[in-house]
Amino acid sequence: MGITAKDLEPGLPSQRTLLIGYGNLDRQDDGVAWHVLNALSHQLGKDVVESEDDLTDTASGDTIDLLYVLQLTPELAETLTRYERVCFIDAHTENIPHEVNFSVVKGEFQPSPFTHHMSPGTCLSICQTLYHHSPEAILVSIRGYEFGFVASLSSLTQKHAAQAVTIIDQWLKKGM
Repeated sequence: MGITAKDLEPGLPSQRTLLIGYGNLDRQDDGVAWHVLNALSHQLGKDVVESEDDLTDTASGDTIDLLYVLQLTPELAETLTRYERVCFIDAHTENIPHEVNFSVVKGEFQPSPFTHHMSPGTCLSICQTLYHHSPEAILVSIRGYEFGFVASLSSLTQKHAAQAVTIIDQWLKKGM
C-alpha cells in the first residue's frame, strides 16, 4: 500500500498528486526522470506506471501517482483533471543555469519548432481550456551531460538525480 499525503505530515490536506516524468530512457541522461521516479517509488511504496490507464482510481484513497512517459502529449490534459498537484520531471541541457532546477509552471501555450515536443505549460493550458481545471504544477529539471544510446546515467546526472529526489520529497511533504 502506498503512502498518501496524509501520512507524510499531520494536518496536511489530502491532495491528489501526480509525479510525471518524461524522456527517452534509452538516451542516457534524457531518461533521468525515470531514475528519479524509480527512487521515489521505493520511498513511497508505489509503482511507476507507463500508461495513464494504470493510474490509481480516485476511489482507492491513494493520493500520489507516478507516471513515466516518453513525451508529453495533449491527451495528458484529461489525466491532469484528476489531480490538485502535478510535478513534471525532465532533463535539461546547459541553457538553464542550475544543475537541478525547480520552477512553478503556469498554464500557457508555448510554441515549439518540433512537433514532438510539448512543454508542461502547454499541457496545463490545454487542461485549463478544455476542462476548466488548473492543478498546482512544478517542473523539476535535471542537467543532462551525455545522450548516448545507453540506459544508464552519466555520473554527474546521477548525482543531480539524487538531489532532485530530495527536492521532490520535500515538495510532497510541505507543499512547497
